[in-house]
Amino acid sequence: MHPLTRLFGYARPYRAKAVLASIYSVLNKVFDVLPELLIGVAVDVVVNQKDSFLARLGLPDPVDQLLALTALTVVVWALESLFEYLYALKWRGLAQDLQHELRLDAYAHVQRFDPDALARLRSGRVMAVLNEDVNQIERFLNTGANDLIQVAVSSLLVGAVFFVLTAELAVLAFLPVPLILIGAFWFQKRLAPRYLAARESAALLSGRLSNNLSGLATIQAYTAEAFEAEHLRRASDDFRARNAEAIRFSAAITPVIRIAILLGFVATLLYGGLLVLRGELGVGSYSALVYLTQRLLWPLTRLAEMTDLYNRAMASVQRVMDLLATPVAQQTERTALPAPARGALEVEDLRFAYGDTPVLRGVNFALQPGQTVALVGATGSGKSTVLKLLLRFLEPASGCIRFDGLDIARLDKTGLRRAIGFVAQEPFLTDGTVAENIAYGEREPDLERVEAAARAAEAHGFIAALPQSYGSEVGERGANLSGGQRQRIALARALYRDPALLVLDEATSAVDNETEAAIQRSLARAAKGRSLLVVAHRLSTVRNADAIHVLQDGRIVESGTHGQLLDRDGVYAGLWRLQTGDVEA
Repeated sequence: MHPLTRLFGYARPYRAKAVLASIYSVLNKVFDVLPELLIGVAVDVVVNQKDSFLARLGLPDPVDQLLALTALTVVVWALESLFEYLYALKWRGLAQDLQHELRLDAYAHVQRFDPDALARLRSGRVMAVLNEDVNQIERFLNTGANDLIQVAVSSLLVGAVFFVLTAELAVLAFLPVPLILIGAFWFQKRLAPRYLAARESAALLSGRLSNNLSGLATIQAYTAEAFEAEHLRRASDDFRARNAEAIRFSAAITPVIRIAILLGFVATLLYGGLLVLRGELGVGSYSALVYLTQRLLWPLTRLAEMTDLYNRAMASVQRVMDLLATPVAQQTERTALPAPARGALEVEDLRFAYGDTPVLRGVNFALQPGQTVALVGATGSGKSTVLKLLLRFLEPASGCIRFDGLDIARLDKTGLRRAIGFVAQEPFLTDGTVAENIAYGEREPDLERVEAAARAAEAHGFIAALPQSYGSEVGERGANLSGGQRQRIALARALYRDPALLVLDEATSAVDNETEAAIQRSLARAAKGRSLLVVAHRLSTVRNADAIHVLQDGRIVESGTHGQLLDRDGVYAGLWRLQTGDVEA
C-alpha cells in the first residue's frame, strides 16, 4: 500500500480539517492569480480608455474605471491575505495535531511490546521513528501539502484564462508542463528508495549515538574513545553517502525544470508579441498573459523542493506506519485477578527456548502465601527467564504458572503486574524527584506512604540528607544517586504498591556490603504478610528463605532450605563454598 494511502487512512478523524485547509488553499490561490489579470485590465484601461473592457461593462469614464480597478485590487489583496492566514492556521494546526497523535500512538504501541521484542526492534531505530520521522511528516503537512494543492490550482486557473484569451498561445505556454511532470515523476520514482535507505541509515546512526552515550563510562574506562569515534564516523559516513546519493538526484530537478520553463516563457513572449503586432491580440491581454505565464510556470521550479519534501515525508510515513503495524502478542481472553491477591504461585512443567536454544526444561516449584522462595544457580541457568515468564514479558512454550490458582496466561496483564512488586538488577529511575520515583505511576504521590515505603527500604536516612529531601531531583536515570541508593529507592517503589508478591531479580548483585545488609533487613520486614520470590547470585541474601531451588541447565536439580542443601553437599554447597572462599572444604 502506498504510504500516502496509509497516512490518509490513519488521518481519517482529521479529514474535515484537511478539507477545510484545502478549501482555504484553493481560495488563496484564486485571489493570488487575480492581480495579474487586473494588471492586464489596467493596461487595457490606459491604452484603450473609453473602448476598454471595463467601458463595455458600463464604466465609460477612464477615471471611474481606474477607481473601480483600485477598489477591486484592495479587495482581492485583502481576501488573498485572509485566506493565506486561514490556510496557514489550518495546515499548521493539522500538522501539529497529527504529529502529536502519531507520536503518542506509536509510543503507546511500543509500550505494548515485551522488552525482548523491543530489543529486537532496536531502541535507536524506534527513537528515530518517534522523533525524526514524525517530525518529517509534520514538516510536509506544514508547507508541502499546501504547495502541491496551490501548484495544481494555479495551473488550472491560468490554463483556463489562456484558453479563453487565445488557444494557440495556451498550447505553446503549456508545452513544457508535461515534460516537467514526467521529469518530476521520473525523479520521484528514483528518489523514494534512496530516501528510505537514508532514513534507515539515520536510525542506525541514532542507535549508535544512544548506545554510546549510555555507555560513556565504560568507553572512558577502557580508553575506547577513538575506537567508538571510528565506529560513529563509519555510521555517519554511511548516512552521509546515502543522503548524497539522494541529493544528486534531487539537485538535478530544478535546473531541468528551469530550462523547460524558459521554453514556455519565451514562446509566450515571442508569439504573443507577434499576435499583438498583427492586431490579433490586445495589449492588455498580452500583458496579462506574460504575467500569467510566469505565474503558471515559475511555481513549478519549486516542484523539486516539493518532490524532495514529499519523498522524505513518504519514507517517514512508511517507517511510522510499519512500526504501528508491527504485531504485538494478543491476549484472547482476560480474567480479572480476584482481590485481594494472596501471592500464591505454582510453576508447573515450565518450558521455554530462545529460538532453538532451550532455557527451561520442565521447571516445577510452588510458593505459598507469606513464604520466601529463592531461585539460585549459575549464569544462564534460567533464573531470570522464570521471572520474565511470570511478569508475562515472555510466553512459555509449554507448562504454566498459576497465580492464586489462576493460569496467568488467562489473566489481565495489568491486574497481574499490579499485584507484583518487581525490583530489577539495574533499576530504572525516571528523571524526576525521589518522591515521584517511589510513587512511580501516580500523578499525586501520597507523601506519607512514600516516606513509609522509604523507611521500610532503609532509604529514608540518605533521602532526608539530600538538599530537598524527597523533593530532590534524581537526574537522568538516577545519575545524582549512587548505585546502592538507586537500588533502595527501587525497593521502596515496590513496597509503596504494597504488593501481594515481591519479586527481586539479582537485586543485591551490584551493591556494596552495607547496602546488601540494608536490603536484607528490609526484605525480612517486607516478608511479613507477603510472598517473596528472589532470584539471587549472592547466596548470602537467601540463606533464610523457606525454600531454595537450584537451577542448572534449565532444570531444578536441588531444593531445600539453606541448611538442608549444605548437608546434601551438592551443587548448592559447592556454590556456597566458592562464594565464601572455603574452596578446600
